[in-house]
Amino acid sequence: MSILNTALGAVLQARQDDDSSDAAPESGFSVTIDCDTGNEYDGRMGVRISSIFVILVGSLLGAVLPVFLARGTKMKVNGTAFFVAKYFGSGVIIGTAFMHLLSPAFDALKSPCLPDGPINDYDWAAGICLMTVFVMFTIELLVSRFDFFGHNHSDAKVVDPSLDILKKGSQTSEPSPTRDVEAEAGQFSSKESGTDHSHNHNHGLGVPNDVSYPPGGEDHLGHQREHVENDSHSAFAAQMTALFILEFGVVFHSIFIGLTLAVAGEEFTVLYIVLVFHQTFEGLGLGSRLATAQWPRSKAWMPYALACGYAISTPVSIAIGLGVRSTLQPGSPKSLLINGVFDSISAGILIYTGLVELLAHEFMFNSYMRNAGLKVQLFALGCVALGCGLMAVLAEWA
Repeated sequence: MSILNTALGAVLQARQDDDSSDAAPESGFSVTIDCDTGNEYDGRMGVRISSIFVILVGSLLGAVLPVFLARGTKMKVNGTAFFVAKYFGSGVIIGTAFMHLLSPAFDALKSPCLPDGPINDYDWAAGICLMTVFVMFTIELLVSRFDFFGHNHSDAKVVDPSLDILKKGSQTSEPSPTRDVEAEAGQFSSKESGTDHSHNHNHGLGVPNDVSYPPGGEDHLGHQREHVENDSHSAFAAQMTALFILEFGVVFHSIFIGLTLAVAGEEFTVLYIVLVFHQTFEGLGLGSRLATAQWPRSKAWMPYALACGYAISTPVSIAIGLGVRSTLQPGSPKSLLINGVFDSISAGILIYTGLVELLAHEFMFNSYMRNAGLKVQLFALGCVALGCGLMAVLAEWA
């Protein structure tokens, strides 16, 4: 038996030696994670200082110029140019939310440089973004229910040169934002009196007479808008809330990219060029919305203030980053955590604003757009897609 045991032991040992020799090449490979601070400042102070002023000029042109042309001058603004800028800017906002905020948030909060703990056990970028979307909806719901902005906006008027394009392509004689409210009120009264004229449809090849959304009027959702004045107040409150939320999201994003640019290393030149275009286009998206909002006379200064606030956010953060360049560590675990959390919050804000306030409201709840021809609608959608695509391309570098 001892000889047999010795033979079996020799065979097993030989097999173990073969297995270990086969695994040797795999075990010879190792992955090294470089968790440096991310501060690769390499001088070139003059060029870095110039970025403050160049980005400031680009941001001002993008954010303030649409407001000035639409509201601050009697000069006739080209409706087509403003139409393109408005919907192109909406695409920029949506593209920024996904490609420049949510994607970096995933990278930051899943970085192997973060210490072990709860932050590594869950997809917090998606979770924070989801919570932010619900919070944004809750805020807008509460604002529409309570009188946060007052009723002193009777002198507010719409200044939107892009409406000229929608009116030209309209398939009805007089598209009006109050058409749906009035139609629904008439339909509701006819139902109360026992007569229903809601089945008057155009049986030709054109569009049906009922161009409300949802199809058939909002009664399909179980409510009627009986008080036009209250609806106008709710719409004004929702509009102001959406603008302030949009401002908050883009400003926070701009602050962090300014700090990153201030201490960038070899990639500084590419990042510099990309951020000039990025901030200009993002400012265009914000500025076109500020320009077309209903601002009361007493708040005529507000769109300029919000546009300038956005324009100075990145230049100021670059200046701060240069001032603390010796201690700023964008790649440290603490900075990764802060950037990831705020990028997730900003992504949720801009996703909600872009998809709900910009796309849904402009394409589905805007009576001018619903009455416009298919060519006009596809043209607007193409401008949105162009803005999204451009920001997706820029995401390759920044």
